[in-house]
Amino acid sequence: MNHYTNYPNKKGNSIRILALFLILTYFSSCDSFVEVALPSSQLTGDLVFKDKNTANAALIDIYAKMRDTGLLSGNLTGTSTSLGLYADELNYYGPVTDTGGSLYNNTLMATDANVMQIWNITYGQIYAANSIIAGMLDAPISKVDRDQLIAEGLFIRSLLYFYLTNTFGDVPYITSTDYRVNSIAPRVEIQTIYASIIADLKLASSLIQENYQAQGRVRPNRATVNALLARVYLYTNQWEESVSTASAVLNQSEYSLELPIAQVFLKESPSTIWQFGPKFEGNNTDFGITFIFNSGPPPFVALTEGLINAFEENDQRKLYWTTAVTNNVKTWYYSSKYTQNGFTGVSIEYPIVFRIQEQYLIRAEGNARLGRLTEAKEDLDKVRIAAGLIVTNAVTQQEIIDAILRERRVEFFGEYGSRFYDLKRTGNLNEALSTVKLGWNVNDALFPIPENEILINPNLKPQNSGY
Repeated sequence: MNHYTNYPNKKGNSIRILALFLILTYFSSCDSFVEVALPSSQLTGDLVFKDKNTANAALIDIYAKMRDTGLLSGNLTGTSTSLGLYADELNYYGPVTDTGGSLYNNTLMATDANVMQIWNITYGQIYAANSIIAGMLDAPISKVDRDQLIAEGLFIRSLLYFYLTNTFGDVPYITSTDYRVNSIAPRVEIQTIYASIIADLKLASSLIQENYQAQGRVRPNRATVNALLARVYLYTNQWEESVSTASAVLNQSEYSLELPIAQVFLKESPSTIWQFGPKFEGNNTDFGITFIFNSGPPPFVALTEGLINAFEENDQRKLYWTTAVTNNVKTWYYSSKYTQNGFTGVSIEYPIVFRIQEQYLIRAEGNARLGRLTEAKEDLDKVRIAAGLIVTNAVTQQEIIDAILRERRVEFFGEYGSRFYDLKRTGNLNEALSTVKLGWNVNDALFPIPENEILINPNLKPQNSGY
């Protein structure tokens, strides 16, 4: 069953997305079609999908846009910053009237321009992935290359929908490139979206290559697909499946926890499963630009006191992944997982999307919830020991589950909304945030559907509660 949506512009008019959408947008990007010599007058939709190199260039362009804009970016539209402010990871120091102030104070409105931007950008990226999938179905290239491209398109679509539905709730589920159908799409229940994501990821896992198709782990492989699938199983309480799928990733010998904490976020880290490549050699991450500051008060965001206090004594993650800045009166902390916030000639850090530590904690939680406490503690302790801590003293099932969730908080802070989503999926969101967030209420668990979207497509009603 297919579900579709519209992709409107900022003026509220439905954009009539044409089959050449991908090709036309590539020429506005500095890292688009970098290996393709064809002039634009010869580049047609059919031609893109008749050639392996142009099809790969189209796919690489989607990754570039995901890196720079939308839910996975390192700027305000990305979940790392927006949901860090929305939950209890980041304090805000910018103008109160900006979107950052609305996120931090939980005063988002359905007319918020940043919410509209997130929605539009994400559906644009989903449309681009759908174009790759559709274009490859009958493409006259080798089956191996065709399967790889289809699998990556399915992975992209699944990844974006995971974040979209966890942020907005029920949303239209798009698999088509037909704007006429998309423009009247209804919202689809989260459970149905998850079922579609799981089906797509299973198919992608069967099609994609086990080995990376590019240097630097910047193109997803089978382990990347399974890493997302294990996460989805965890979020849908399918514990046995989460354990077995995480194990399929952990059984790969190329990934390792055996490295100093200070090296986890370097581009060569063996704990990385998948990361975005830089736009140009010498570029690093937008996360460094967003989070790092050298004097107080911070110009934009800083880590909350609650997060800093969550680290245990001797935790190397606090030592290396947080940095204190003081003006001799007050002290602030920023996330220093990424240490570079400028051009370095040779890129040092890439934005990491999946890393092996998550798979250990997914398997630990799945086993804990199944009552396999010895196995759960073994995986939890591997992450703790890598961080310089002793083994957990948790004993009972609930103690071990609580210990795993605490470990996730200090391991994945500032990474793609992990804290906010963990609180929500475990039913702890309101309890955790109502005492530390000004104006928090139960309706804040979801962002609003952009008002202009509902005006264009009434099938998106009803609006999320509270907006």
